[in-house]
Amino acid sequence: MEKKMICFGCRGYELPYFKSLGEKYGYELVTRPEYLNNDNYELALGYEIVMIRGNCVLDKEHLAKLKEKGLKYYLTRTAGYNHVDVAACKELGIETAFVPGYSPNAISELAVTLAMMLLRNTALATSLAHQGKFKVTDAMFSKEIRDCTVGVLGCGRIGRTSAELCKGLGAKVIGYDVFVSPACEGLIEMKKTPEEVFTEADVILCHMAYVKGQNDKFISKERLALMKPTSVLVNVARGEVMDNMAALLAVKEGKLAGLGLDVIDNEKVLFNKEHDPKAMPNEESQLIVDLYPKVLITPHIGSATEHALIDMIEITIQNMEEYRLTGKCKNSLIK
Repeated sequence: MEKKMICFGCRGYELPYFKSLGEKYGYELVTRPEYLNNDNYELALGYEIVMIRGNCVLDKEHLAKLKEKGLKYYLTRTAGYNHVDVAACKELGIETAFVPGYSPNAISELAVTLAMMLLRNTALATSLAHQGKFKVTDAMFSKEIRDCTVGVLGCGRIGRTSAELCKGLGAKVIGYDVFVSPACEGLIEMKKTPEEVFTEADVILCHMAYVKGQNDKFISKERLALMKPTSVLVNVARGEVMDNMAALLAVKEGKLAGLGLDVIDNEKVLFNKEHDPKAMPNEESQLIVDLYPKVLITPHIGSATEHALIDMIEITIQNMEEYRLTGKCKNSLIK
């Protein structure tokens, strides 16, 4: 087998890492900045191995066309895999695998940063200072994190890392997960229902994995209504787990003090593009812009750290090596 892999969605700062890790494992990694999709699938024609990221989406028809030209392995360098048509890959005989975990600190640090910016009103203060306004206003008054209860939705590795960071700052941490890991003991006070978390928390950090058809809009209008009007919410997991419009309206109506986002549903409408802030693509994205600094958004940068990047590329190559040497992969998405 030729050890050659085409990799899509490669940003400029990532290229040296692709080069060094390719050399480490003896792979020729062909890097492309484009996100692979149905319109540009021809870029992957003739390659046996394709590496993608979260914004790359191919349907069954175009996967079949790549299969006809030699595609055997379709690997995502992400933990989430709702962008991969696993059923189509299985039917077409294309092996597909994912990265079950990478630096949890990368996501947790961003979640806590957004939460602290909202809690301490630093985006408001710095934006006013940028305008030459250096007066302390009533809107800058805040609680300290040590006097807050932080609620964590999704208490896997990333959720637990966020809990550790918040406890290190003195906060009480509560949480909810359908599966309670023994690792949560002594770290997170687990609640039996998500409603308890929404009711009690001053800060909520969402780290839930998205399972289509099971937890769509888990953070619903009804659950948002349980939150304190002084509380803040941060979603760095998947956009699909939250009713984004309901959360934005809660901020607009004064029922939620702040909202931090690194993910939204249907990200391709907004992310990786430049927009006129006065003429955004839709009502939701217009609200996101208009509600600043009570709404803070970053363009899915949770994994944009050196440690996380190395993990994602290296584990993907290791997945391929496992296929090459054994014909199987423990991180396969095909069960």
